[in-house]
Amino acid sequence: MLPLKIDKLQVTNFRNLEEVVIHFSPGINCIFGDNGNGKTNILEAIYFLILRKSFRKNTGFPQILSIDGEKAEVLFSSVFTSEGSEDLLSLTGKVSSDGSSWYQNGKSTNRKLKAGVVFINPFDSQGFHNSASSRRTWVDDHLGQLDTKYKSELNRYQKSLRFRNKLLSKKPNEFRKQINAIDQDLAPLSCYLTMARLNFLEQLKPFIQRAFFDLFSENHHLEIMLDAKVMIQTPETYLELAQKNQEKDEILGYTHHGVHKDDYTLLFDGLNSFDYCSLGQQKMSYLSLLFAYIELFRYKFNSFPIVLLDDVSGELDKLRWRRLVDYLKAKKFQILITTANDRFKDELETITGSRRILVDGGSIQLF
Repeated sequence: MLPLKIDKLQVTNFRNLEEVVIHFSPGINCIFGDNGNGKTNILEAIYFLILRKSFRKNTGFPQILSIDGEKAEVLFSSVFTSEGSEDLLSLTGKVSSDGSSWYQNGKSTNRKLKAGVVFINPFDSQGFHNSASSRRTWVDDHLGQLDTKYKSELNRYQKSLRFRNKLLSKKPNEFRKQINAIDQDLAPLSCYLTMARLNFLEQLKPFIQRAFFDLFSENHHLEIMLDAKVMIQTPETYLELAQKNQEKDEILGYTHHGVHKDDYTLLFDGLNSFDYCSLGQQKMSYLSLLFAYIELFRYKFNSFPIVLLDDVSGELDKLRWRRLVDYLKAKKFQILITTANDRFKDELETITGSRRILVDGGSIQLF
C-alpha cells in the first residue's frame, strides 16, 4: 500500500453531488450540513474511487447515477499526494452500464489504486452483532486489504464452491467424481483461509483493547475470536468433513459445511458482546475494532489508510465524542467526518489544519 492522501476530487453525475472540485486537508475534514443533503455521498465517492465499489449494500451503477445527469455515465477526477514526497498522483475514471475505464497519471490501468480506505458507520454495529454473514464480510473485506493473497485465495475458494453447489443442485449421484475432485482443491484452500483468519485476529489483539481505552477512557478486555464448527487446519480435516457430510449435501443440494460458514465472536471482558452488552457498549466495541484495524494497517504498511467516518457524533454522548476529538488530534491519518451536530463540528474546528465542507442539497461550499 502507498502512503496516499486524497487532495482533490471532482465527480460528475454521482448521486446528487454537484460538479465542483473539492479540496481536502491531509488531516481532519469536517463535512457538515443537515441530514439528507448528500454528506455521505462524498465518502461513498472516495470509497468507490479507490475500491471501485460502494460501501452500501446492493449498490450498482444505476444507484450511484444522478437522476439529473445528461449522460448515463459517472466521471471521477482526483489527485492524491504521497506522504514524504512532492509527487502527485492523478486518478480518473468513467463508469457506465457497459463497464468502467480508469487512468492513473494519464495511463490506462485495470489495477485498483494502492491506497487503503476504511469506512466507519456506528449503525453498522447492529448488523455486525446480529448477522454472521456481516461478520464474515467484515473480516474478509478488511483482511483482504491487508493481504492480497488472502483475497485471491478466497476468490478461488468461492469459485470452486459455486461450481460444487451447481453440481449438487442437479443430480449429485452422477457428478460424485467431479465433486470429489473439487474437494481436493477446496481442502488446501480451506486450510489456508482458516490459518490466515486466525493470524489476522491474533494481530488485532494488542490494538483493540488500547483503542477502546484511547477512545472512551475505559479499561475493558476486548477480543474477536474465530467461531468455527470444525477448525480446518489441515487438508485432511476438510476431506474428512466433506465425506462425512456428503449425503446431507446431496439431499440439500448445496454445501452446508466449510470455512464459508465460519463465524466470529466479539468478546467484551470474556463475554459475548451480542448477548451481554448494552447497545451503547456494542457500538463502542465495534468502533474500537475498526480503529484497532486502522492501527494494524499502519503497523503493516507504515502508513495509515484514508478514514471515512459517517455521522458518529449522533451515536456518542458529549463526553465520548470529545474523547474522540482528542483521539483524532493525536493521530496523523487523513479522516473525513460527516456530522449534523454543530457542537461536534465546532470541536473539530479546534484542530489545527482542519477543513470544513458544507453540503446543502448536493451543492458544496469549502471553508
